[in-house]
This record gives sequence, structure tokens and C-alpha cells, in this order.
Amino acid sequence: VREYSLLDVLSRQHDGEGGHLQMKQVADAVVLSQSATTRLVTRLEDRGLLVRYLCPTDRRGIYTNVSEEGLELVARARPTNDAALREALDEAVKLPELAPLVRTVEARGTSA
Repeated sequence: VREYSLLDVLSRQHDGEGGHLQMKQVADAVVLSQSATTRLVTRLEDRGLLVRYLCPTDRRGIYTNVSEEGLELVARARPTNDAALREALDEAVKLPELAPLVRTVEARGTSA
């Protein structure tokens, strides 16, 4: 799940101008510590799913791109992830204490 989340977040960041994220921003987006995110990025880079590069305007900044292989993996995994999420939300909405939260999540998903 963490690998998919990281690949998904990064794959969605490069759709337009200024779509690059620093590692702290990536860590925040996938709700991991910076050190855990760095280890995860290293594992995915070792597998050829990510490529790291220096920020052209700030040599201290390191950005990460999803490789073609990584994009293909995300595309293949997305239907399974979406189905699992849908199933979890369908179960959660049956619980009175979670139903309002599920409705909020679903409303945000349709407006995004």
C-alpha cells in the first residue's frame, strides 16, 4: 500500500508546471516520516520504478520522477486499489459512527 501510495502521489504531480515535490512534501502526502519516505524511495528507485534528480534551481533539492515502468505499474494497480477502497467504504458506511465520514470522503472524491 505504501509503495502504491508513493507512486500514485508522484505520478499525479507531474501533470503540469511546477508539479515537483520535495521529499518533505512527499512524506507529508503519504503520511510517513522523511526517513521512512527516503528509504521507500530508495527501494523503488532500486527496482527501477523511480528516478531521483537534483533541482535545477536549488542544488540542495532532490526531486523524484516515476519511471515509465513505475507509471505502467501504477496503471495496472489502480483498478485493484480503487476496488479495495470502494469495498472498504461500502463496509464503513454501514457503521453509524463512520457513515458521515464516508459521505464526506465520497463527496470530496467526486468534486476533485
